[in-house]
Amino acid sequence: MPEEKKSVEVPEKFKALVEQIEKLSVVDLAELVKVLEDKFGVSAAAPMMMGAMPAAAGAAGEAGAEEKSTFNVELTSAGGSKIAVIKVLREITGKGLKESKDLADAAPKVVKENASKEEAEELKKKLEEAGASVTLK
Repeated sequence: MPEEKKSVEVPEKFKALVEQIEKLSVVDLAELVKVLEDKFGVSAAAPMMMGAMPAAAGAAGEAGAEEKSTFNVELTSAGGSKIAVIKVLREITGKGLKESKDLADAAPKVVKENASKEEAEELKKKLEEAGASVTLK
């Protein structure tokens, strides 16, 4: 952890807040992220997907009343074979081992947002084959 502290300059106005966050456990931090996402209607994963979504967002808004075209794939439980689930999460998200493990530990957690129906069902199938419990929202 000391390597991370030397590369980041924390502005004075945020020092107390950053110190409080540093003291949180991984589980508490995951819960905090979820609360902030719900409170402000945002997602920690949104910046990665924003480039591809603006054109589709307008079309989805118009057709949204007819039939749901995008789904969020939520990992509800990693199940008994957590290692297999972590491997699938790495494949799906492109994240590293630690990030994928943290995602499995933080369940229930959204793994993929705004996936097409076909993609969402494929991801659900892969995760369930690995032993996870998954819901589409």
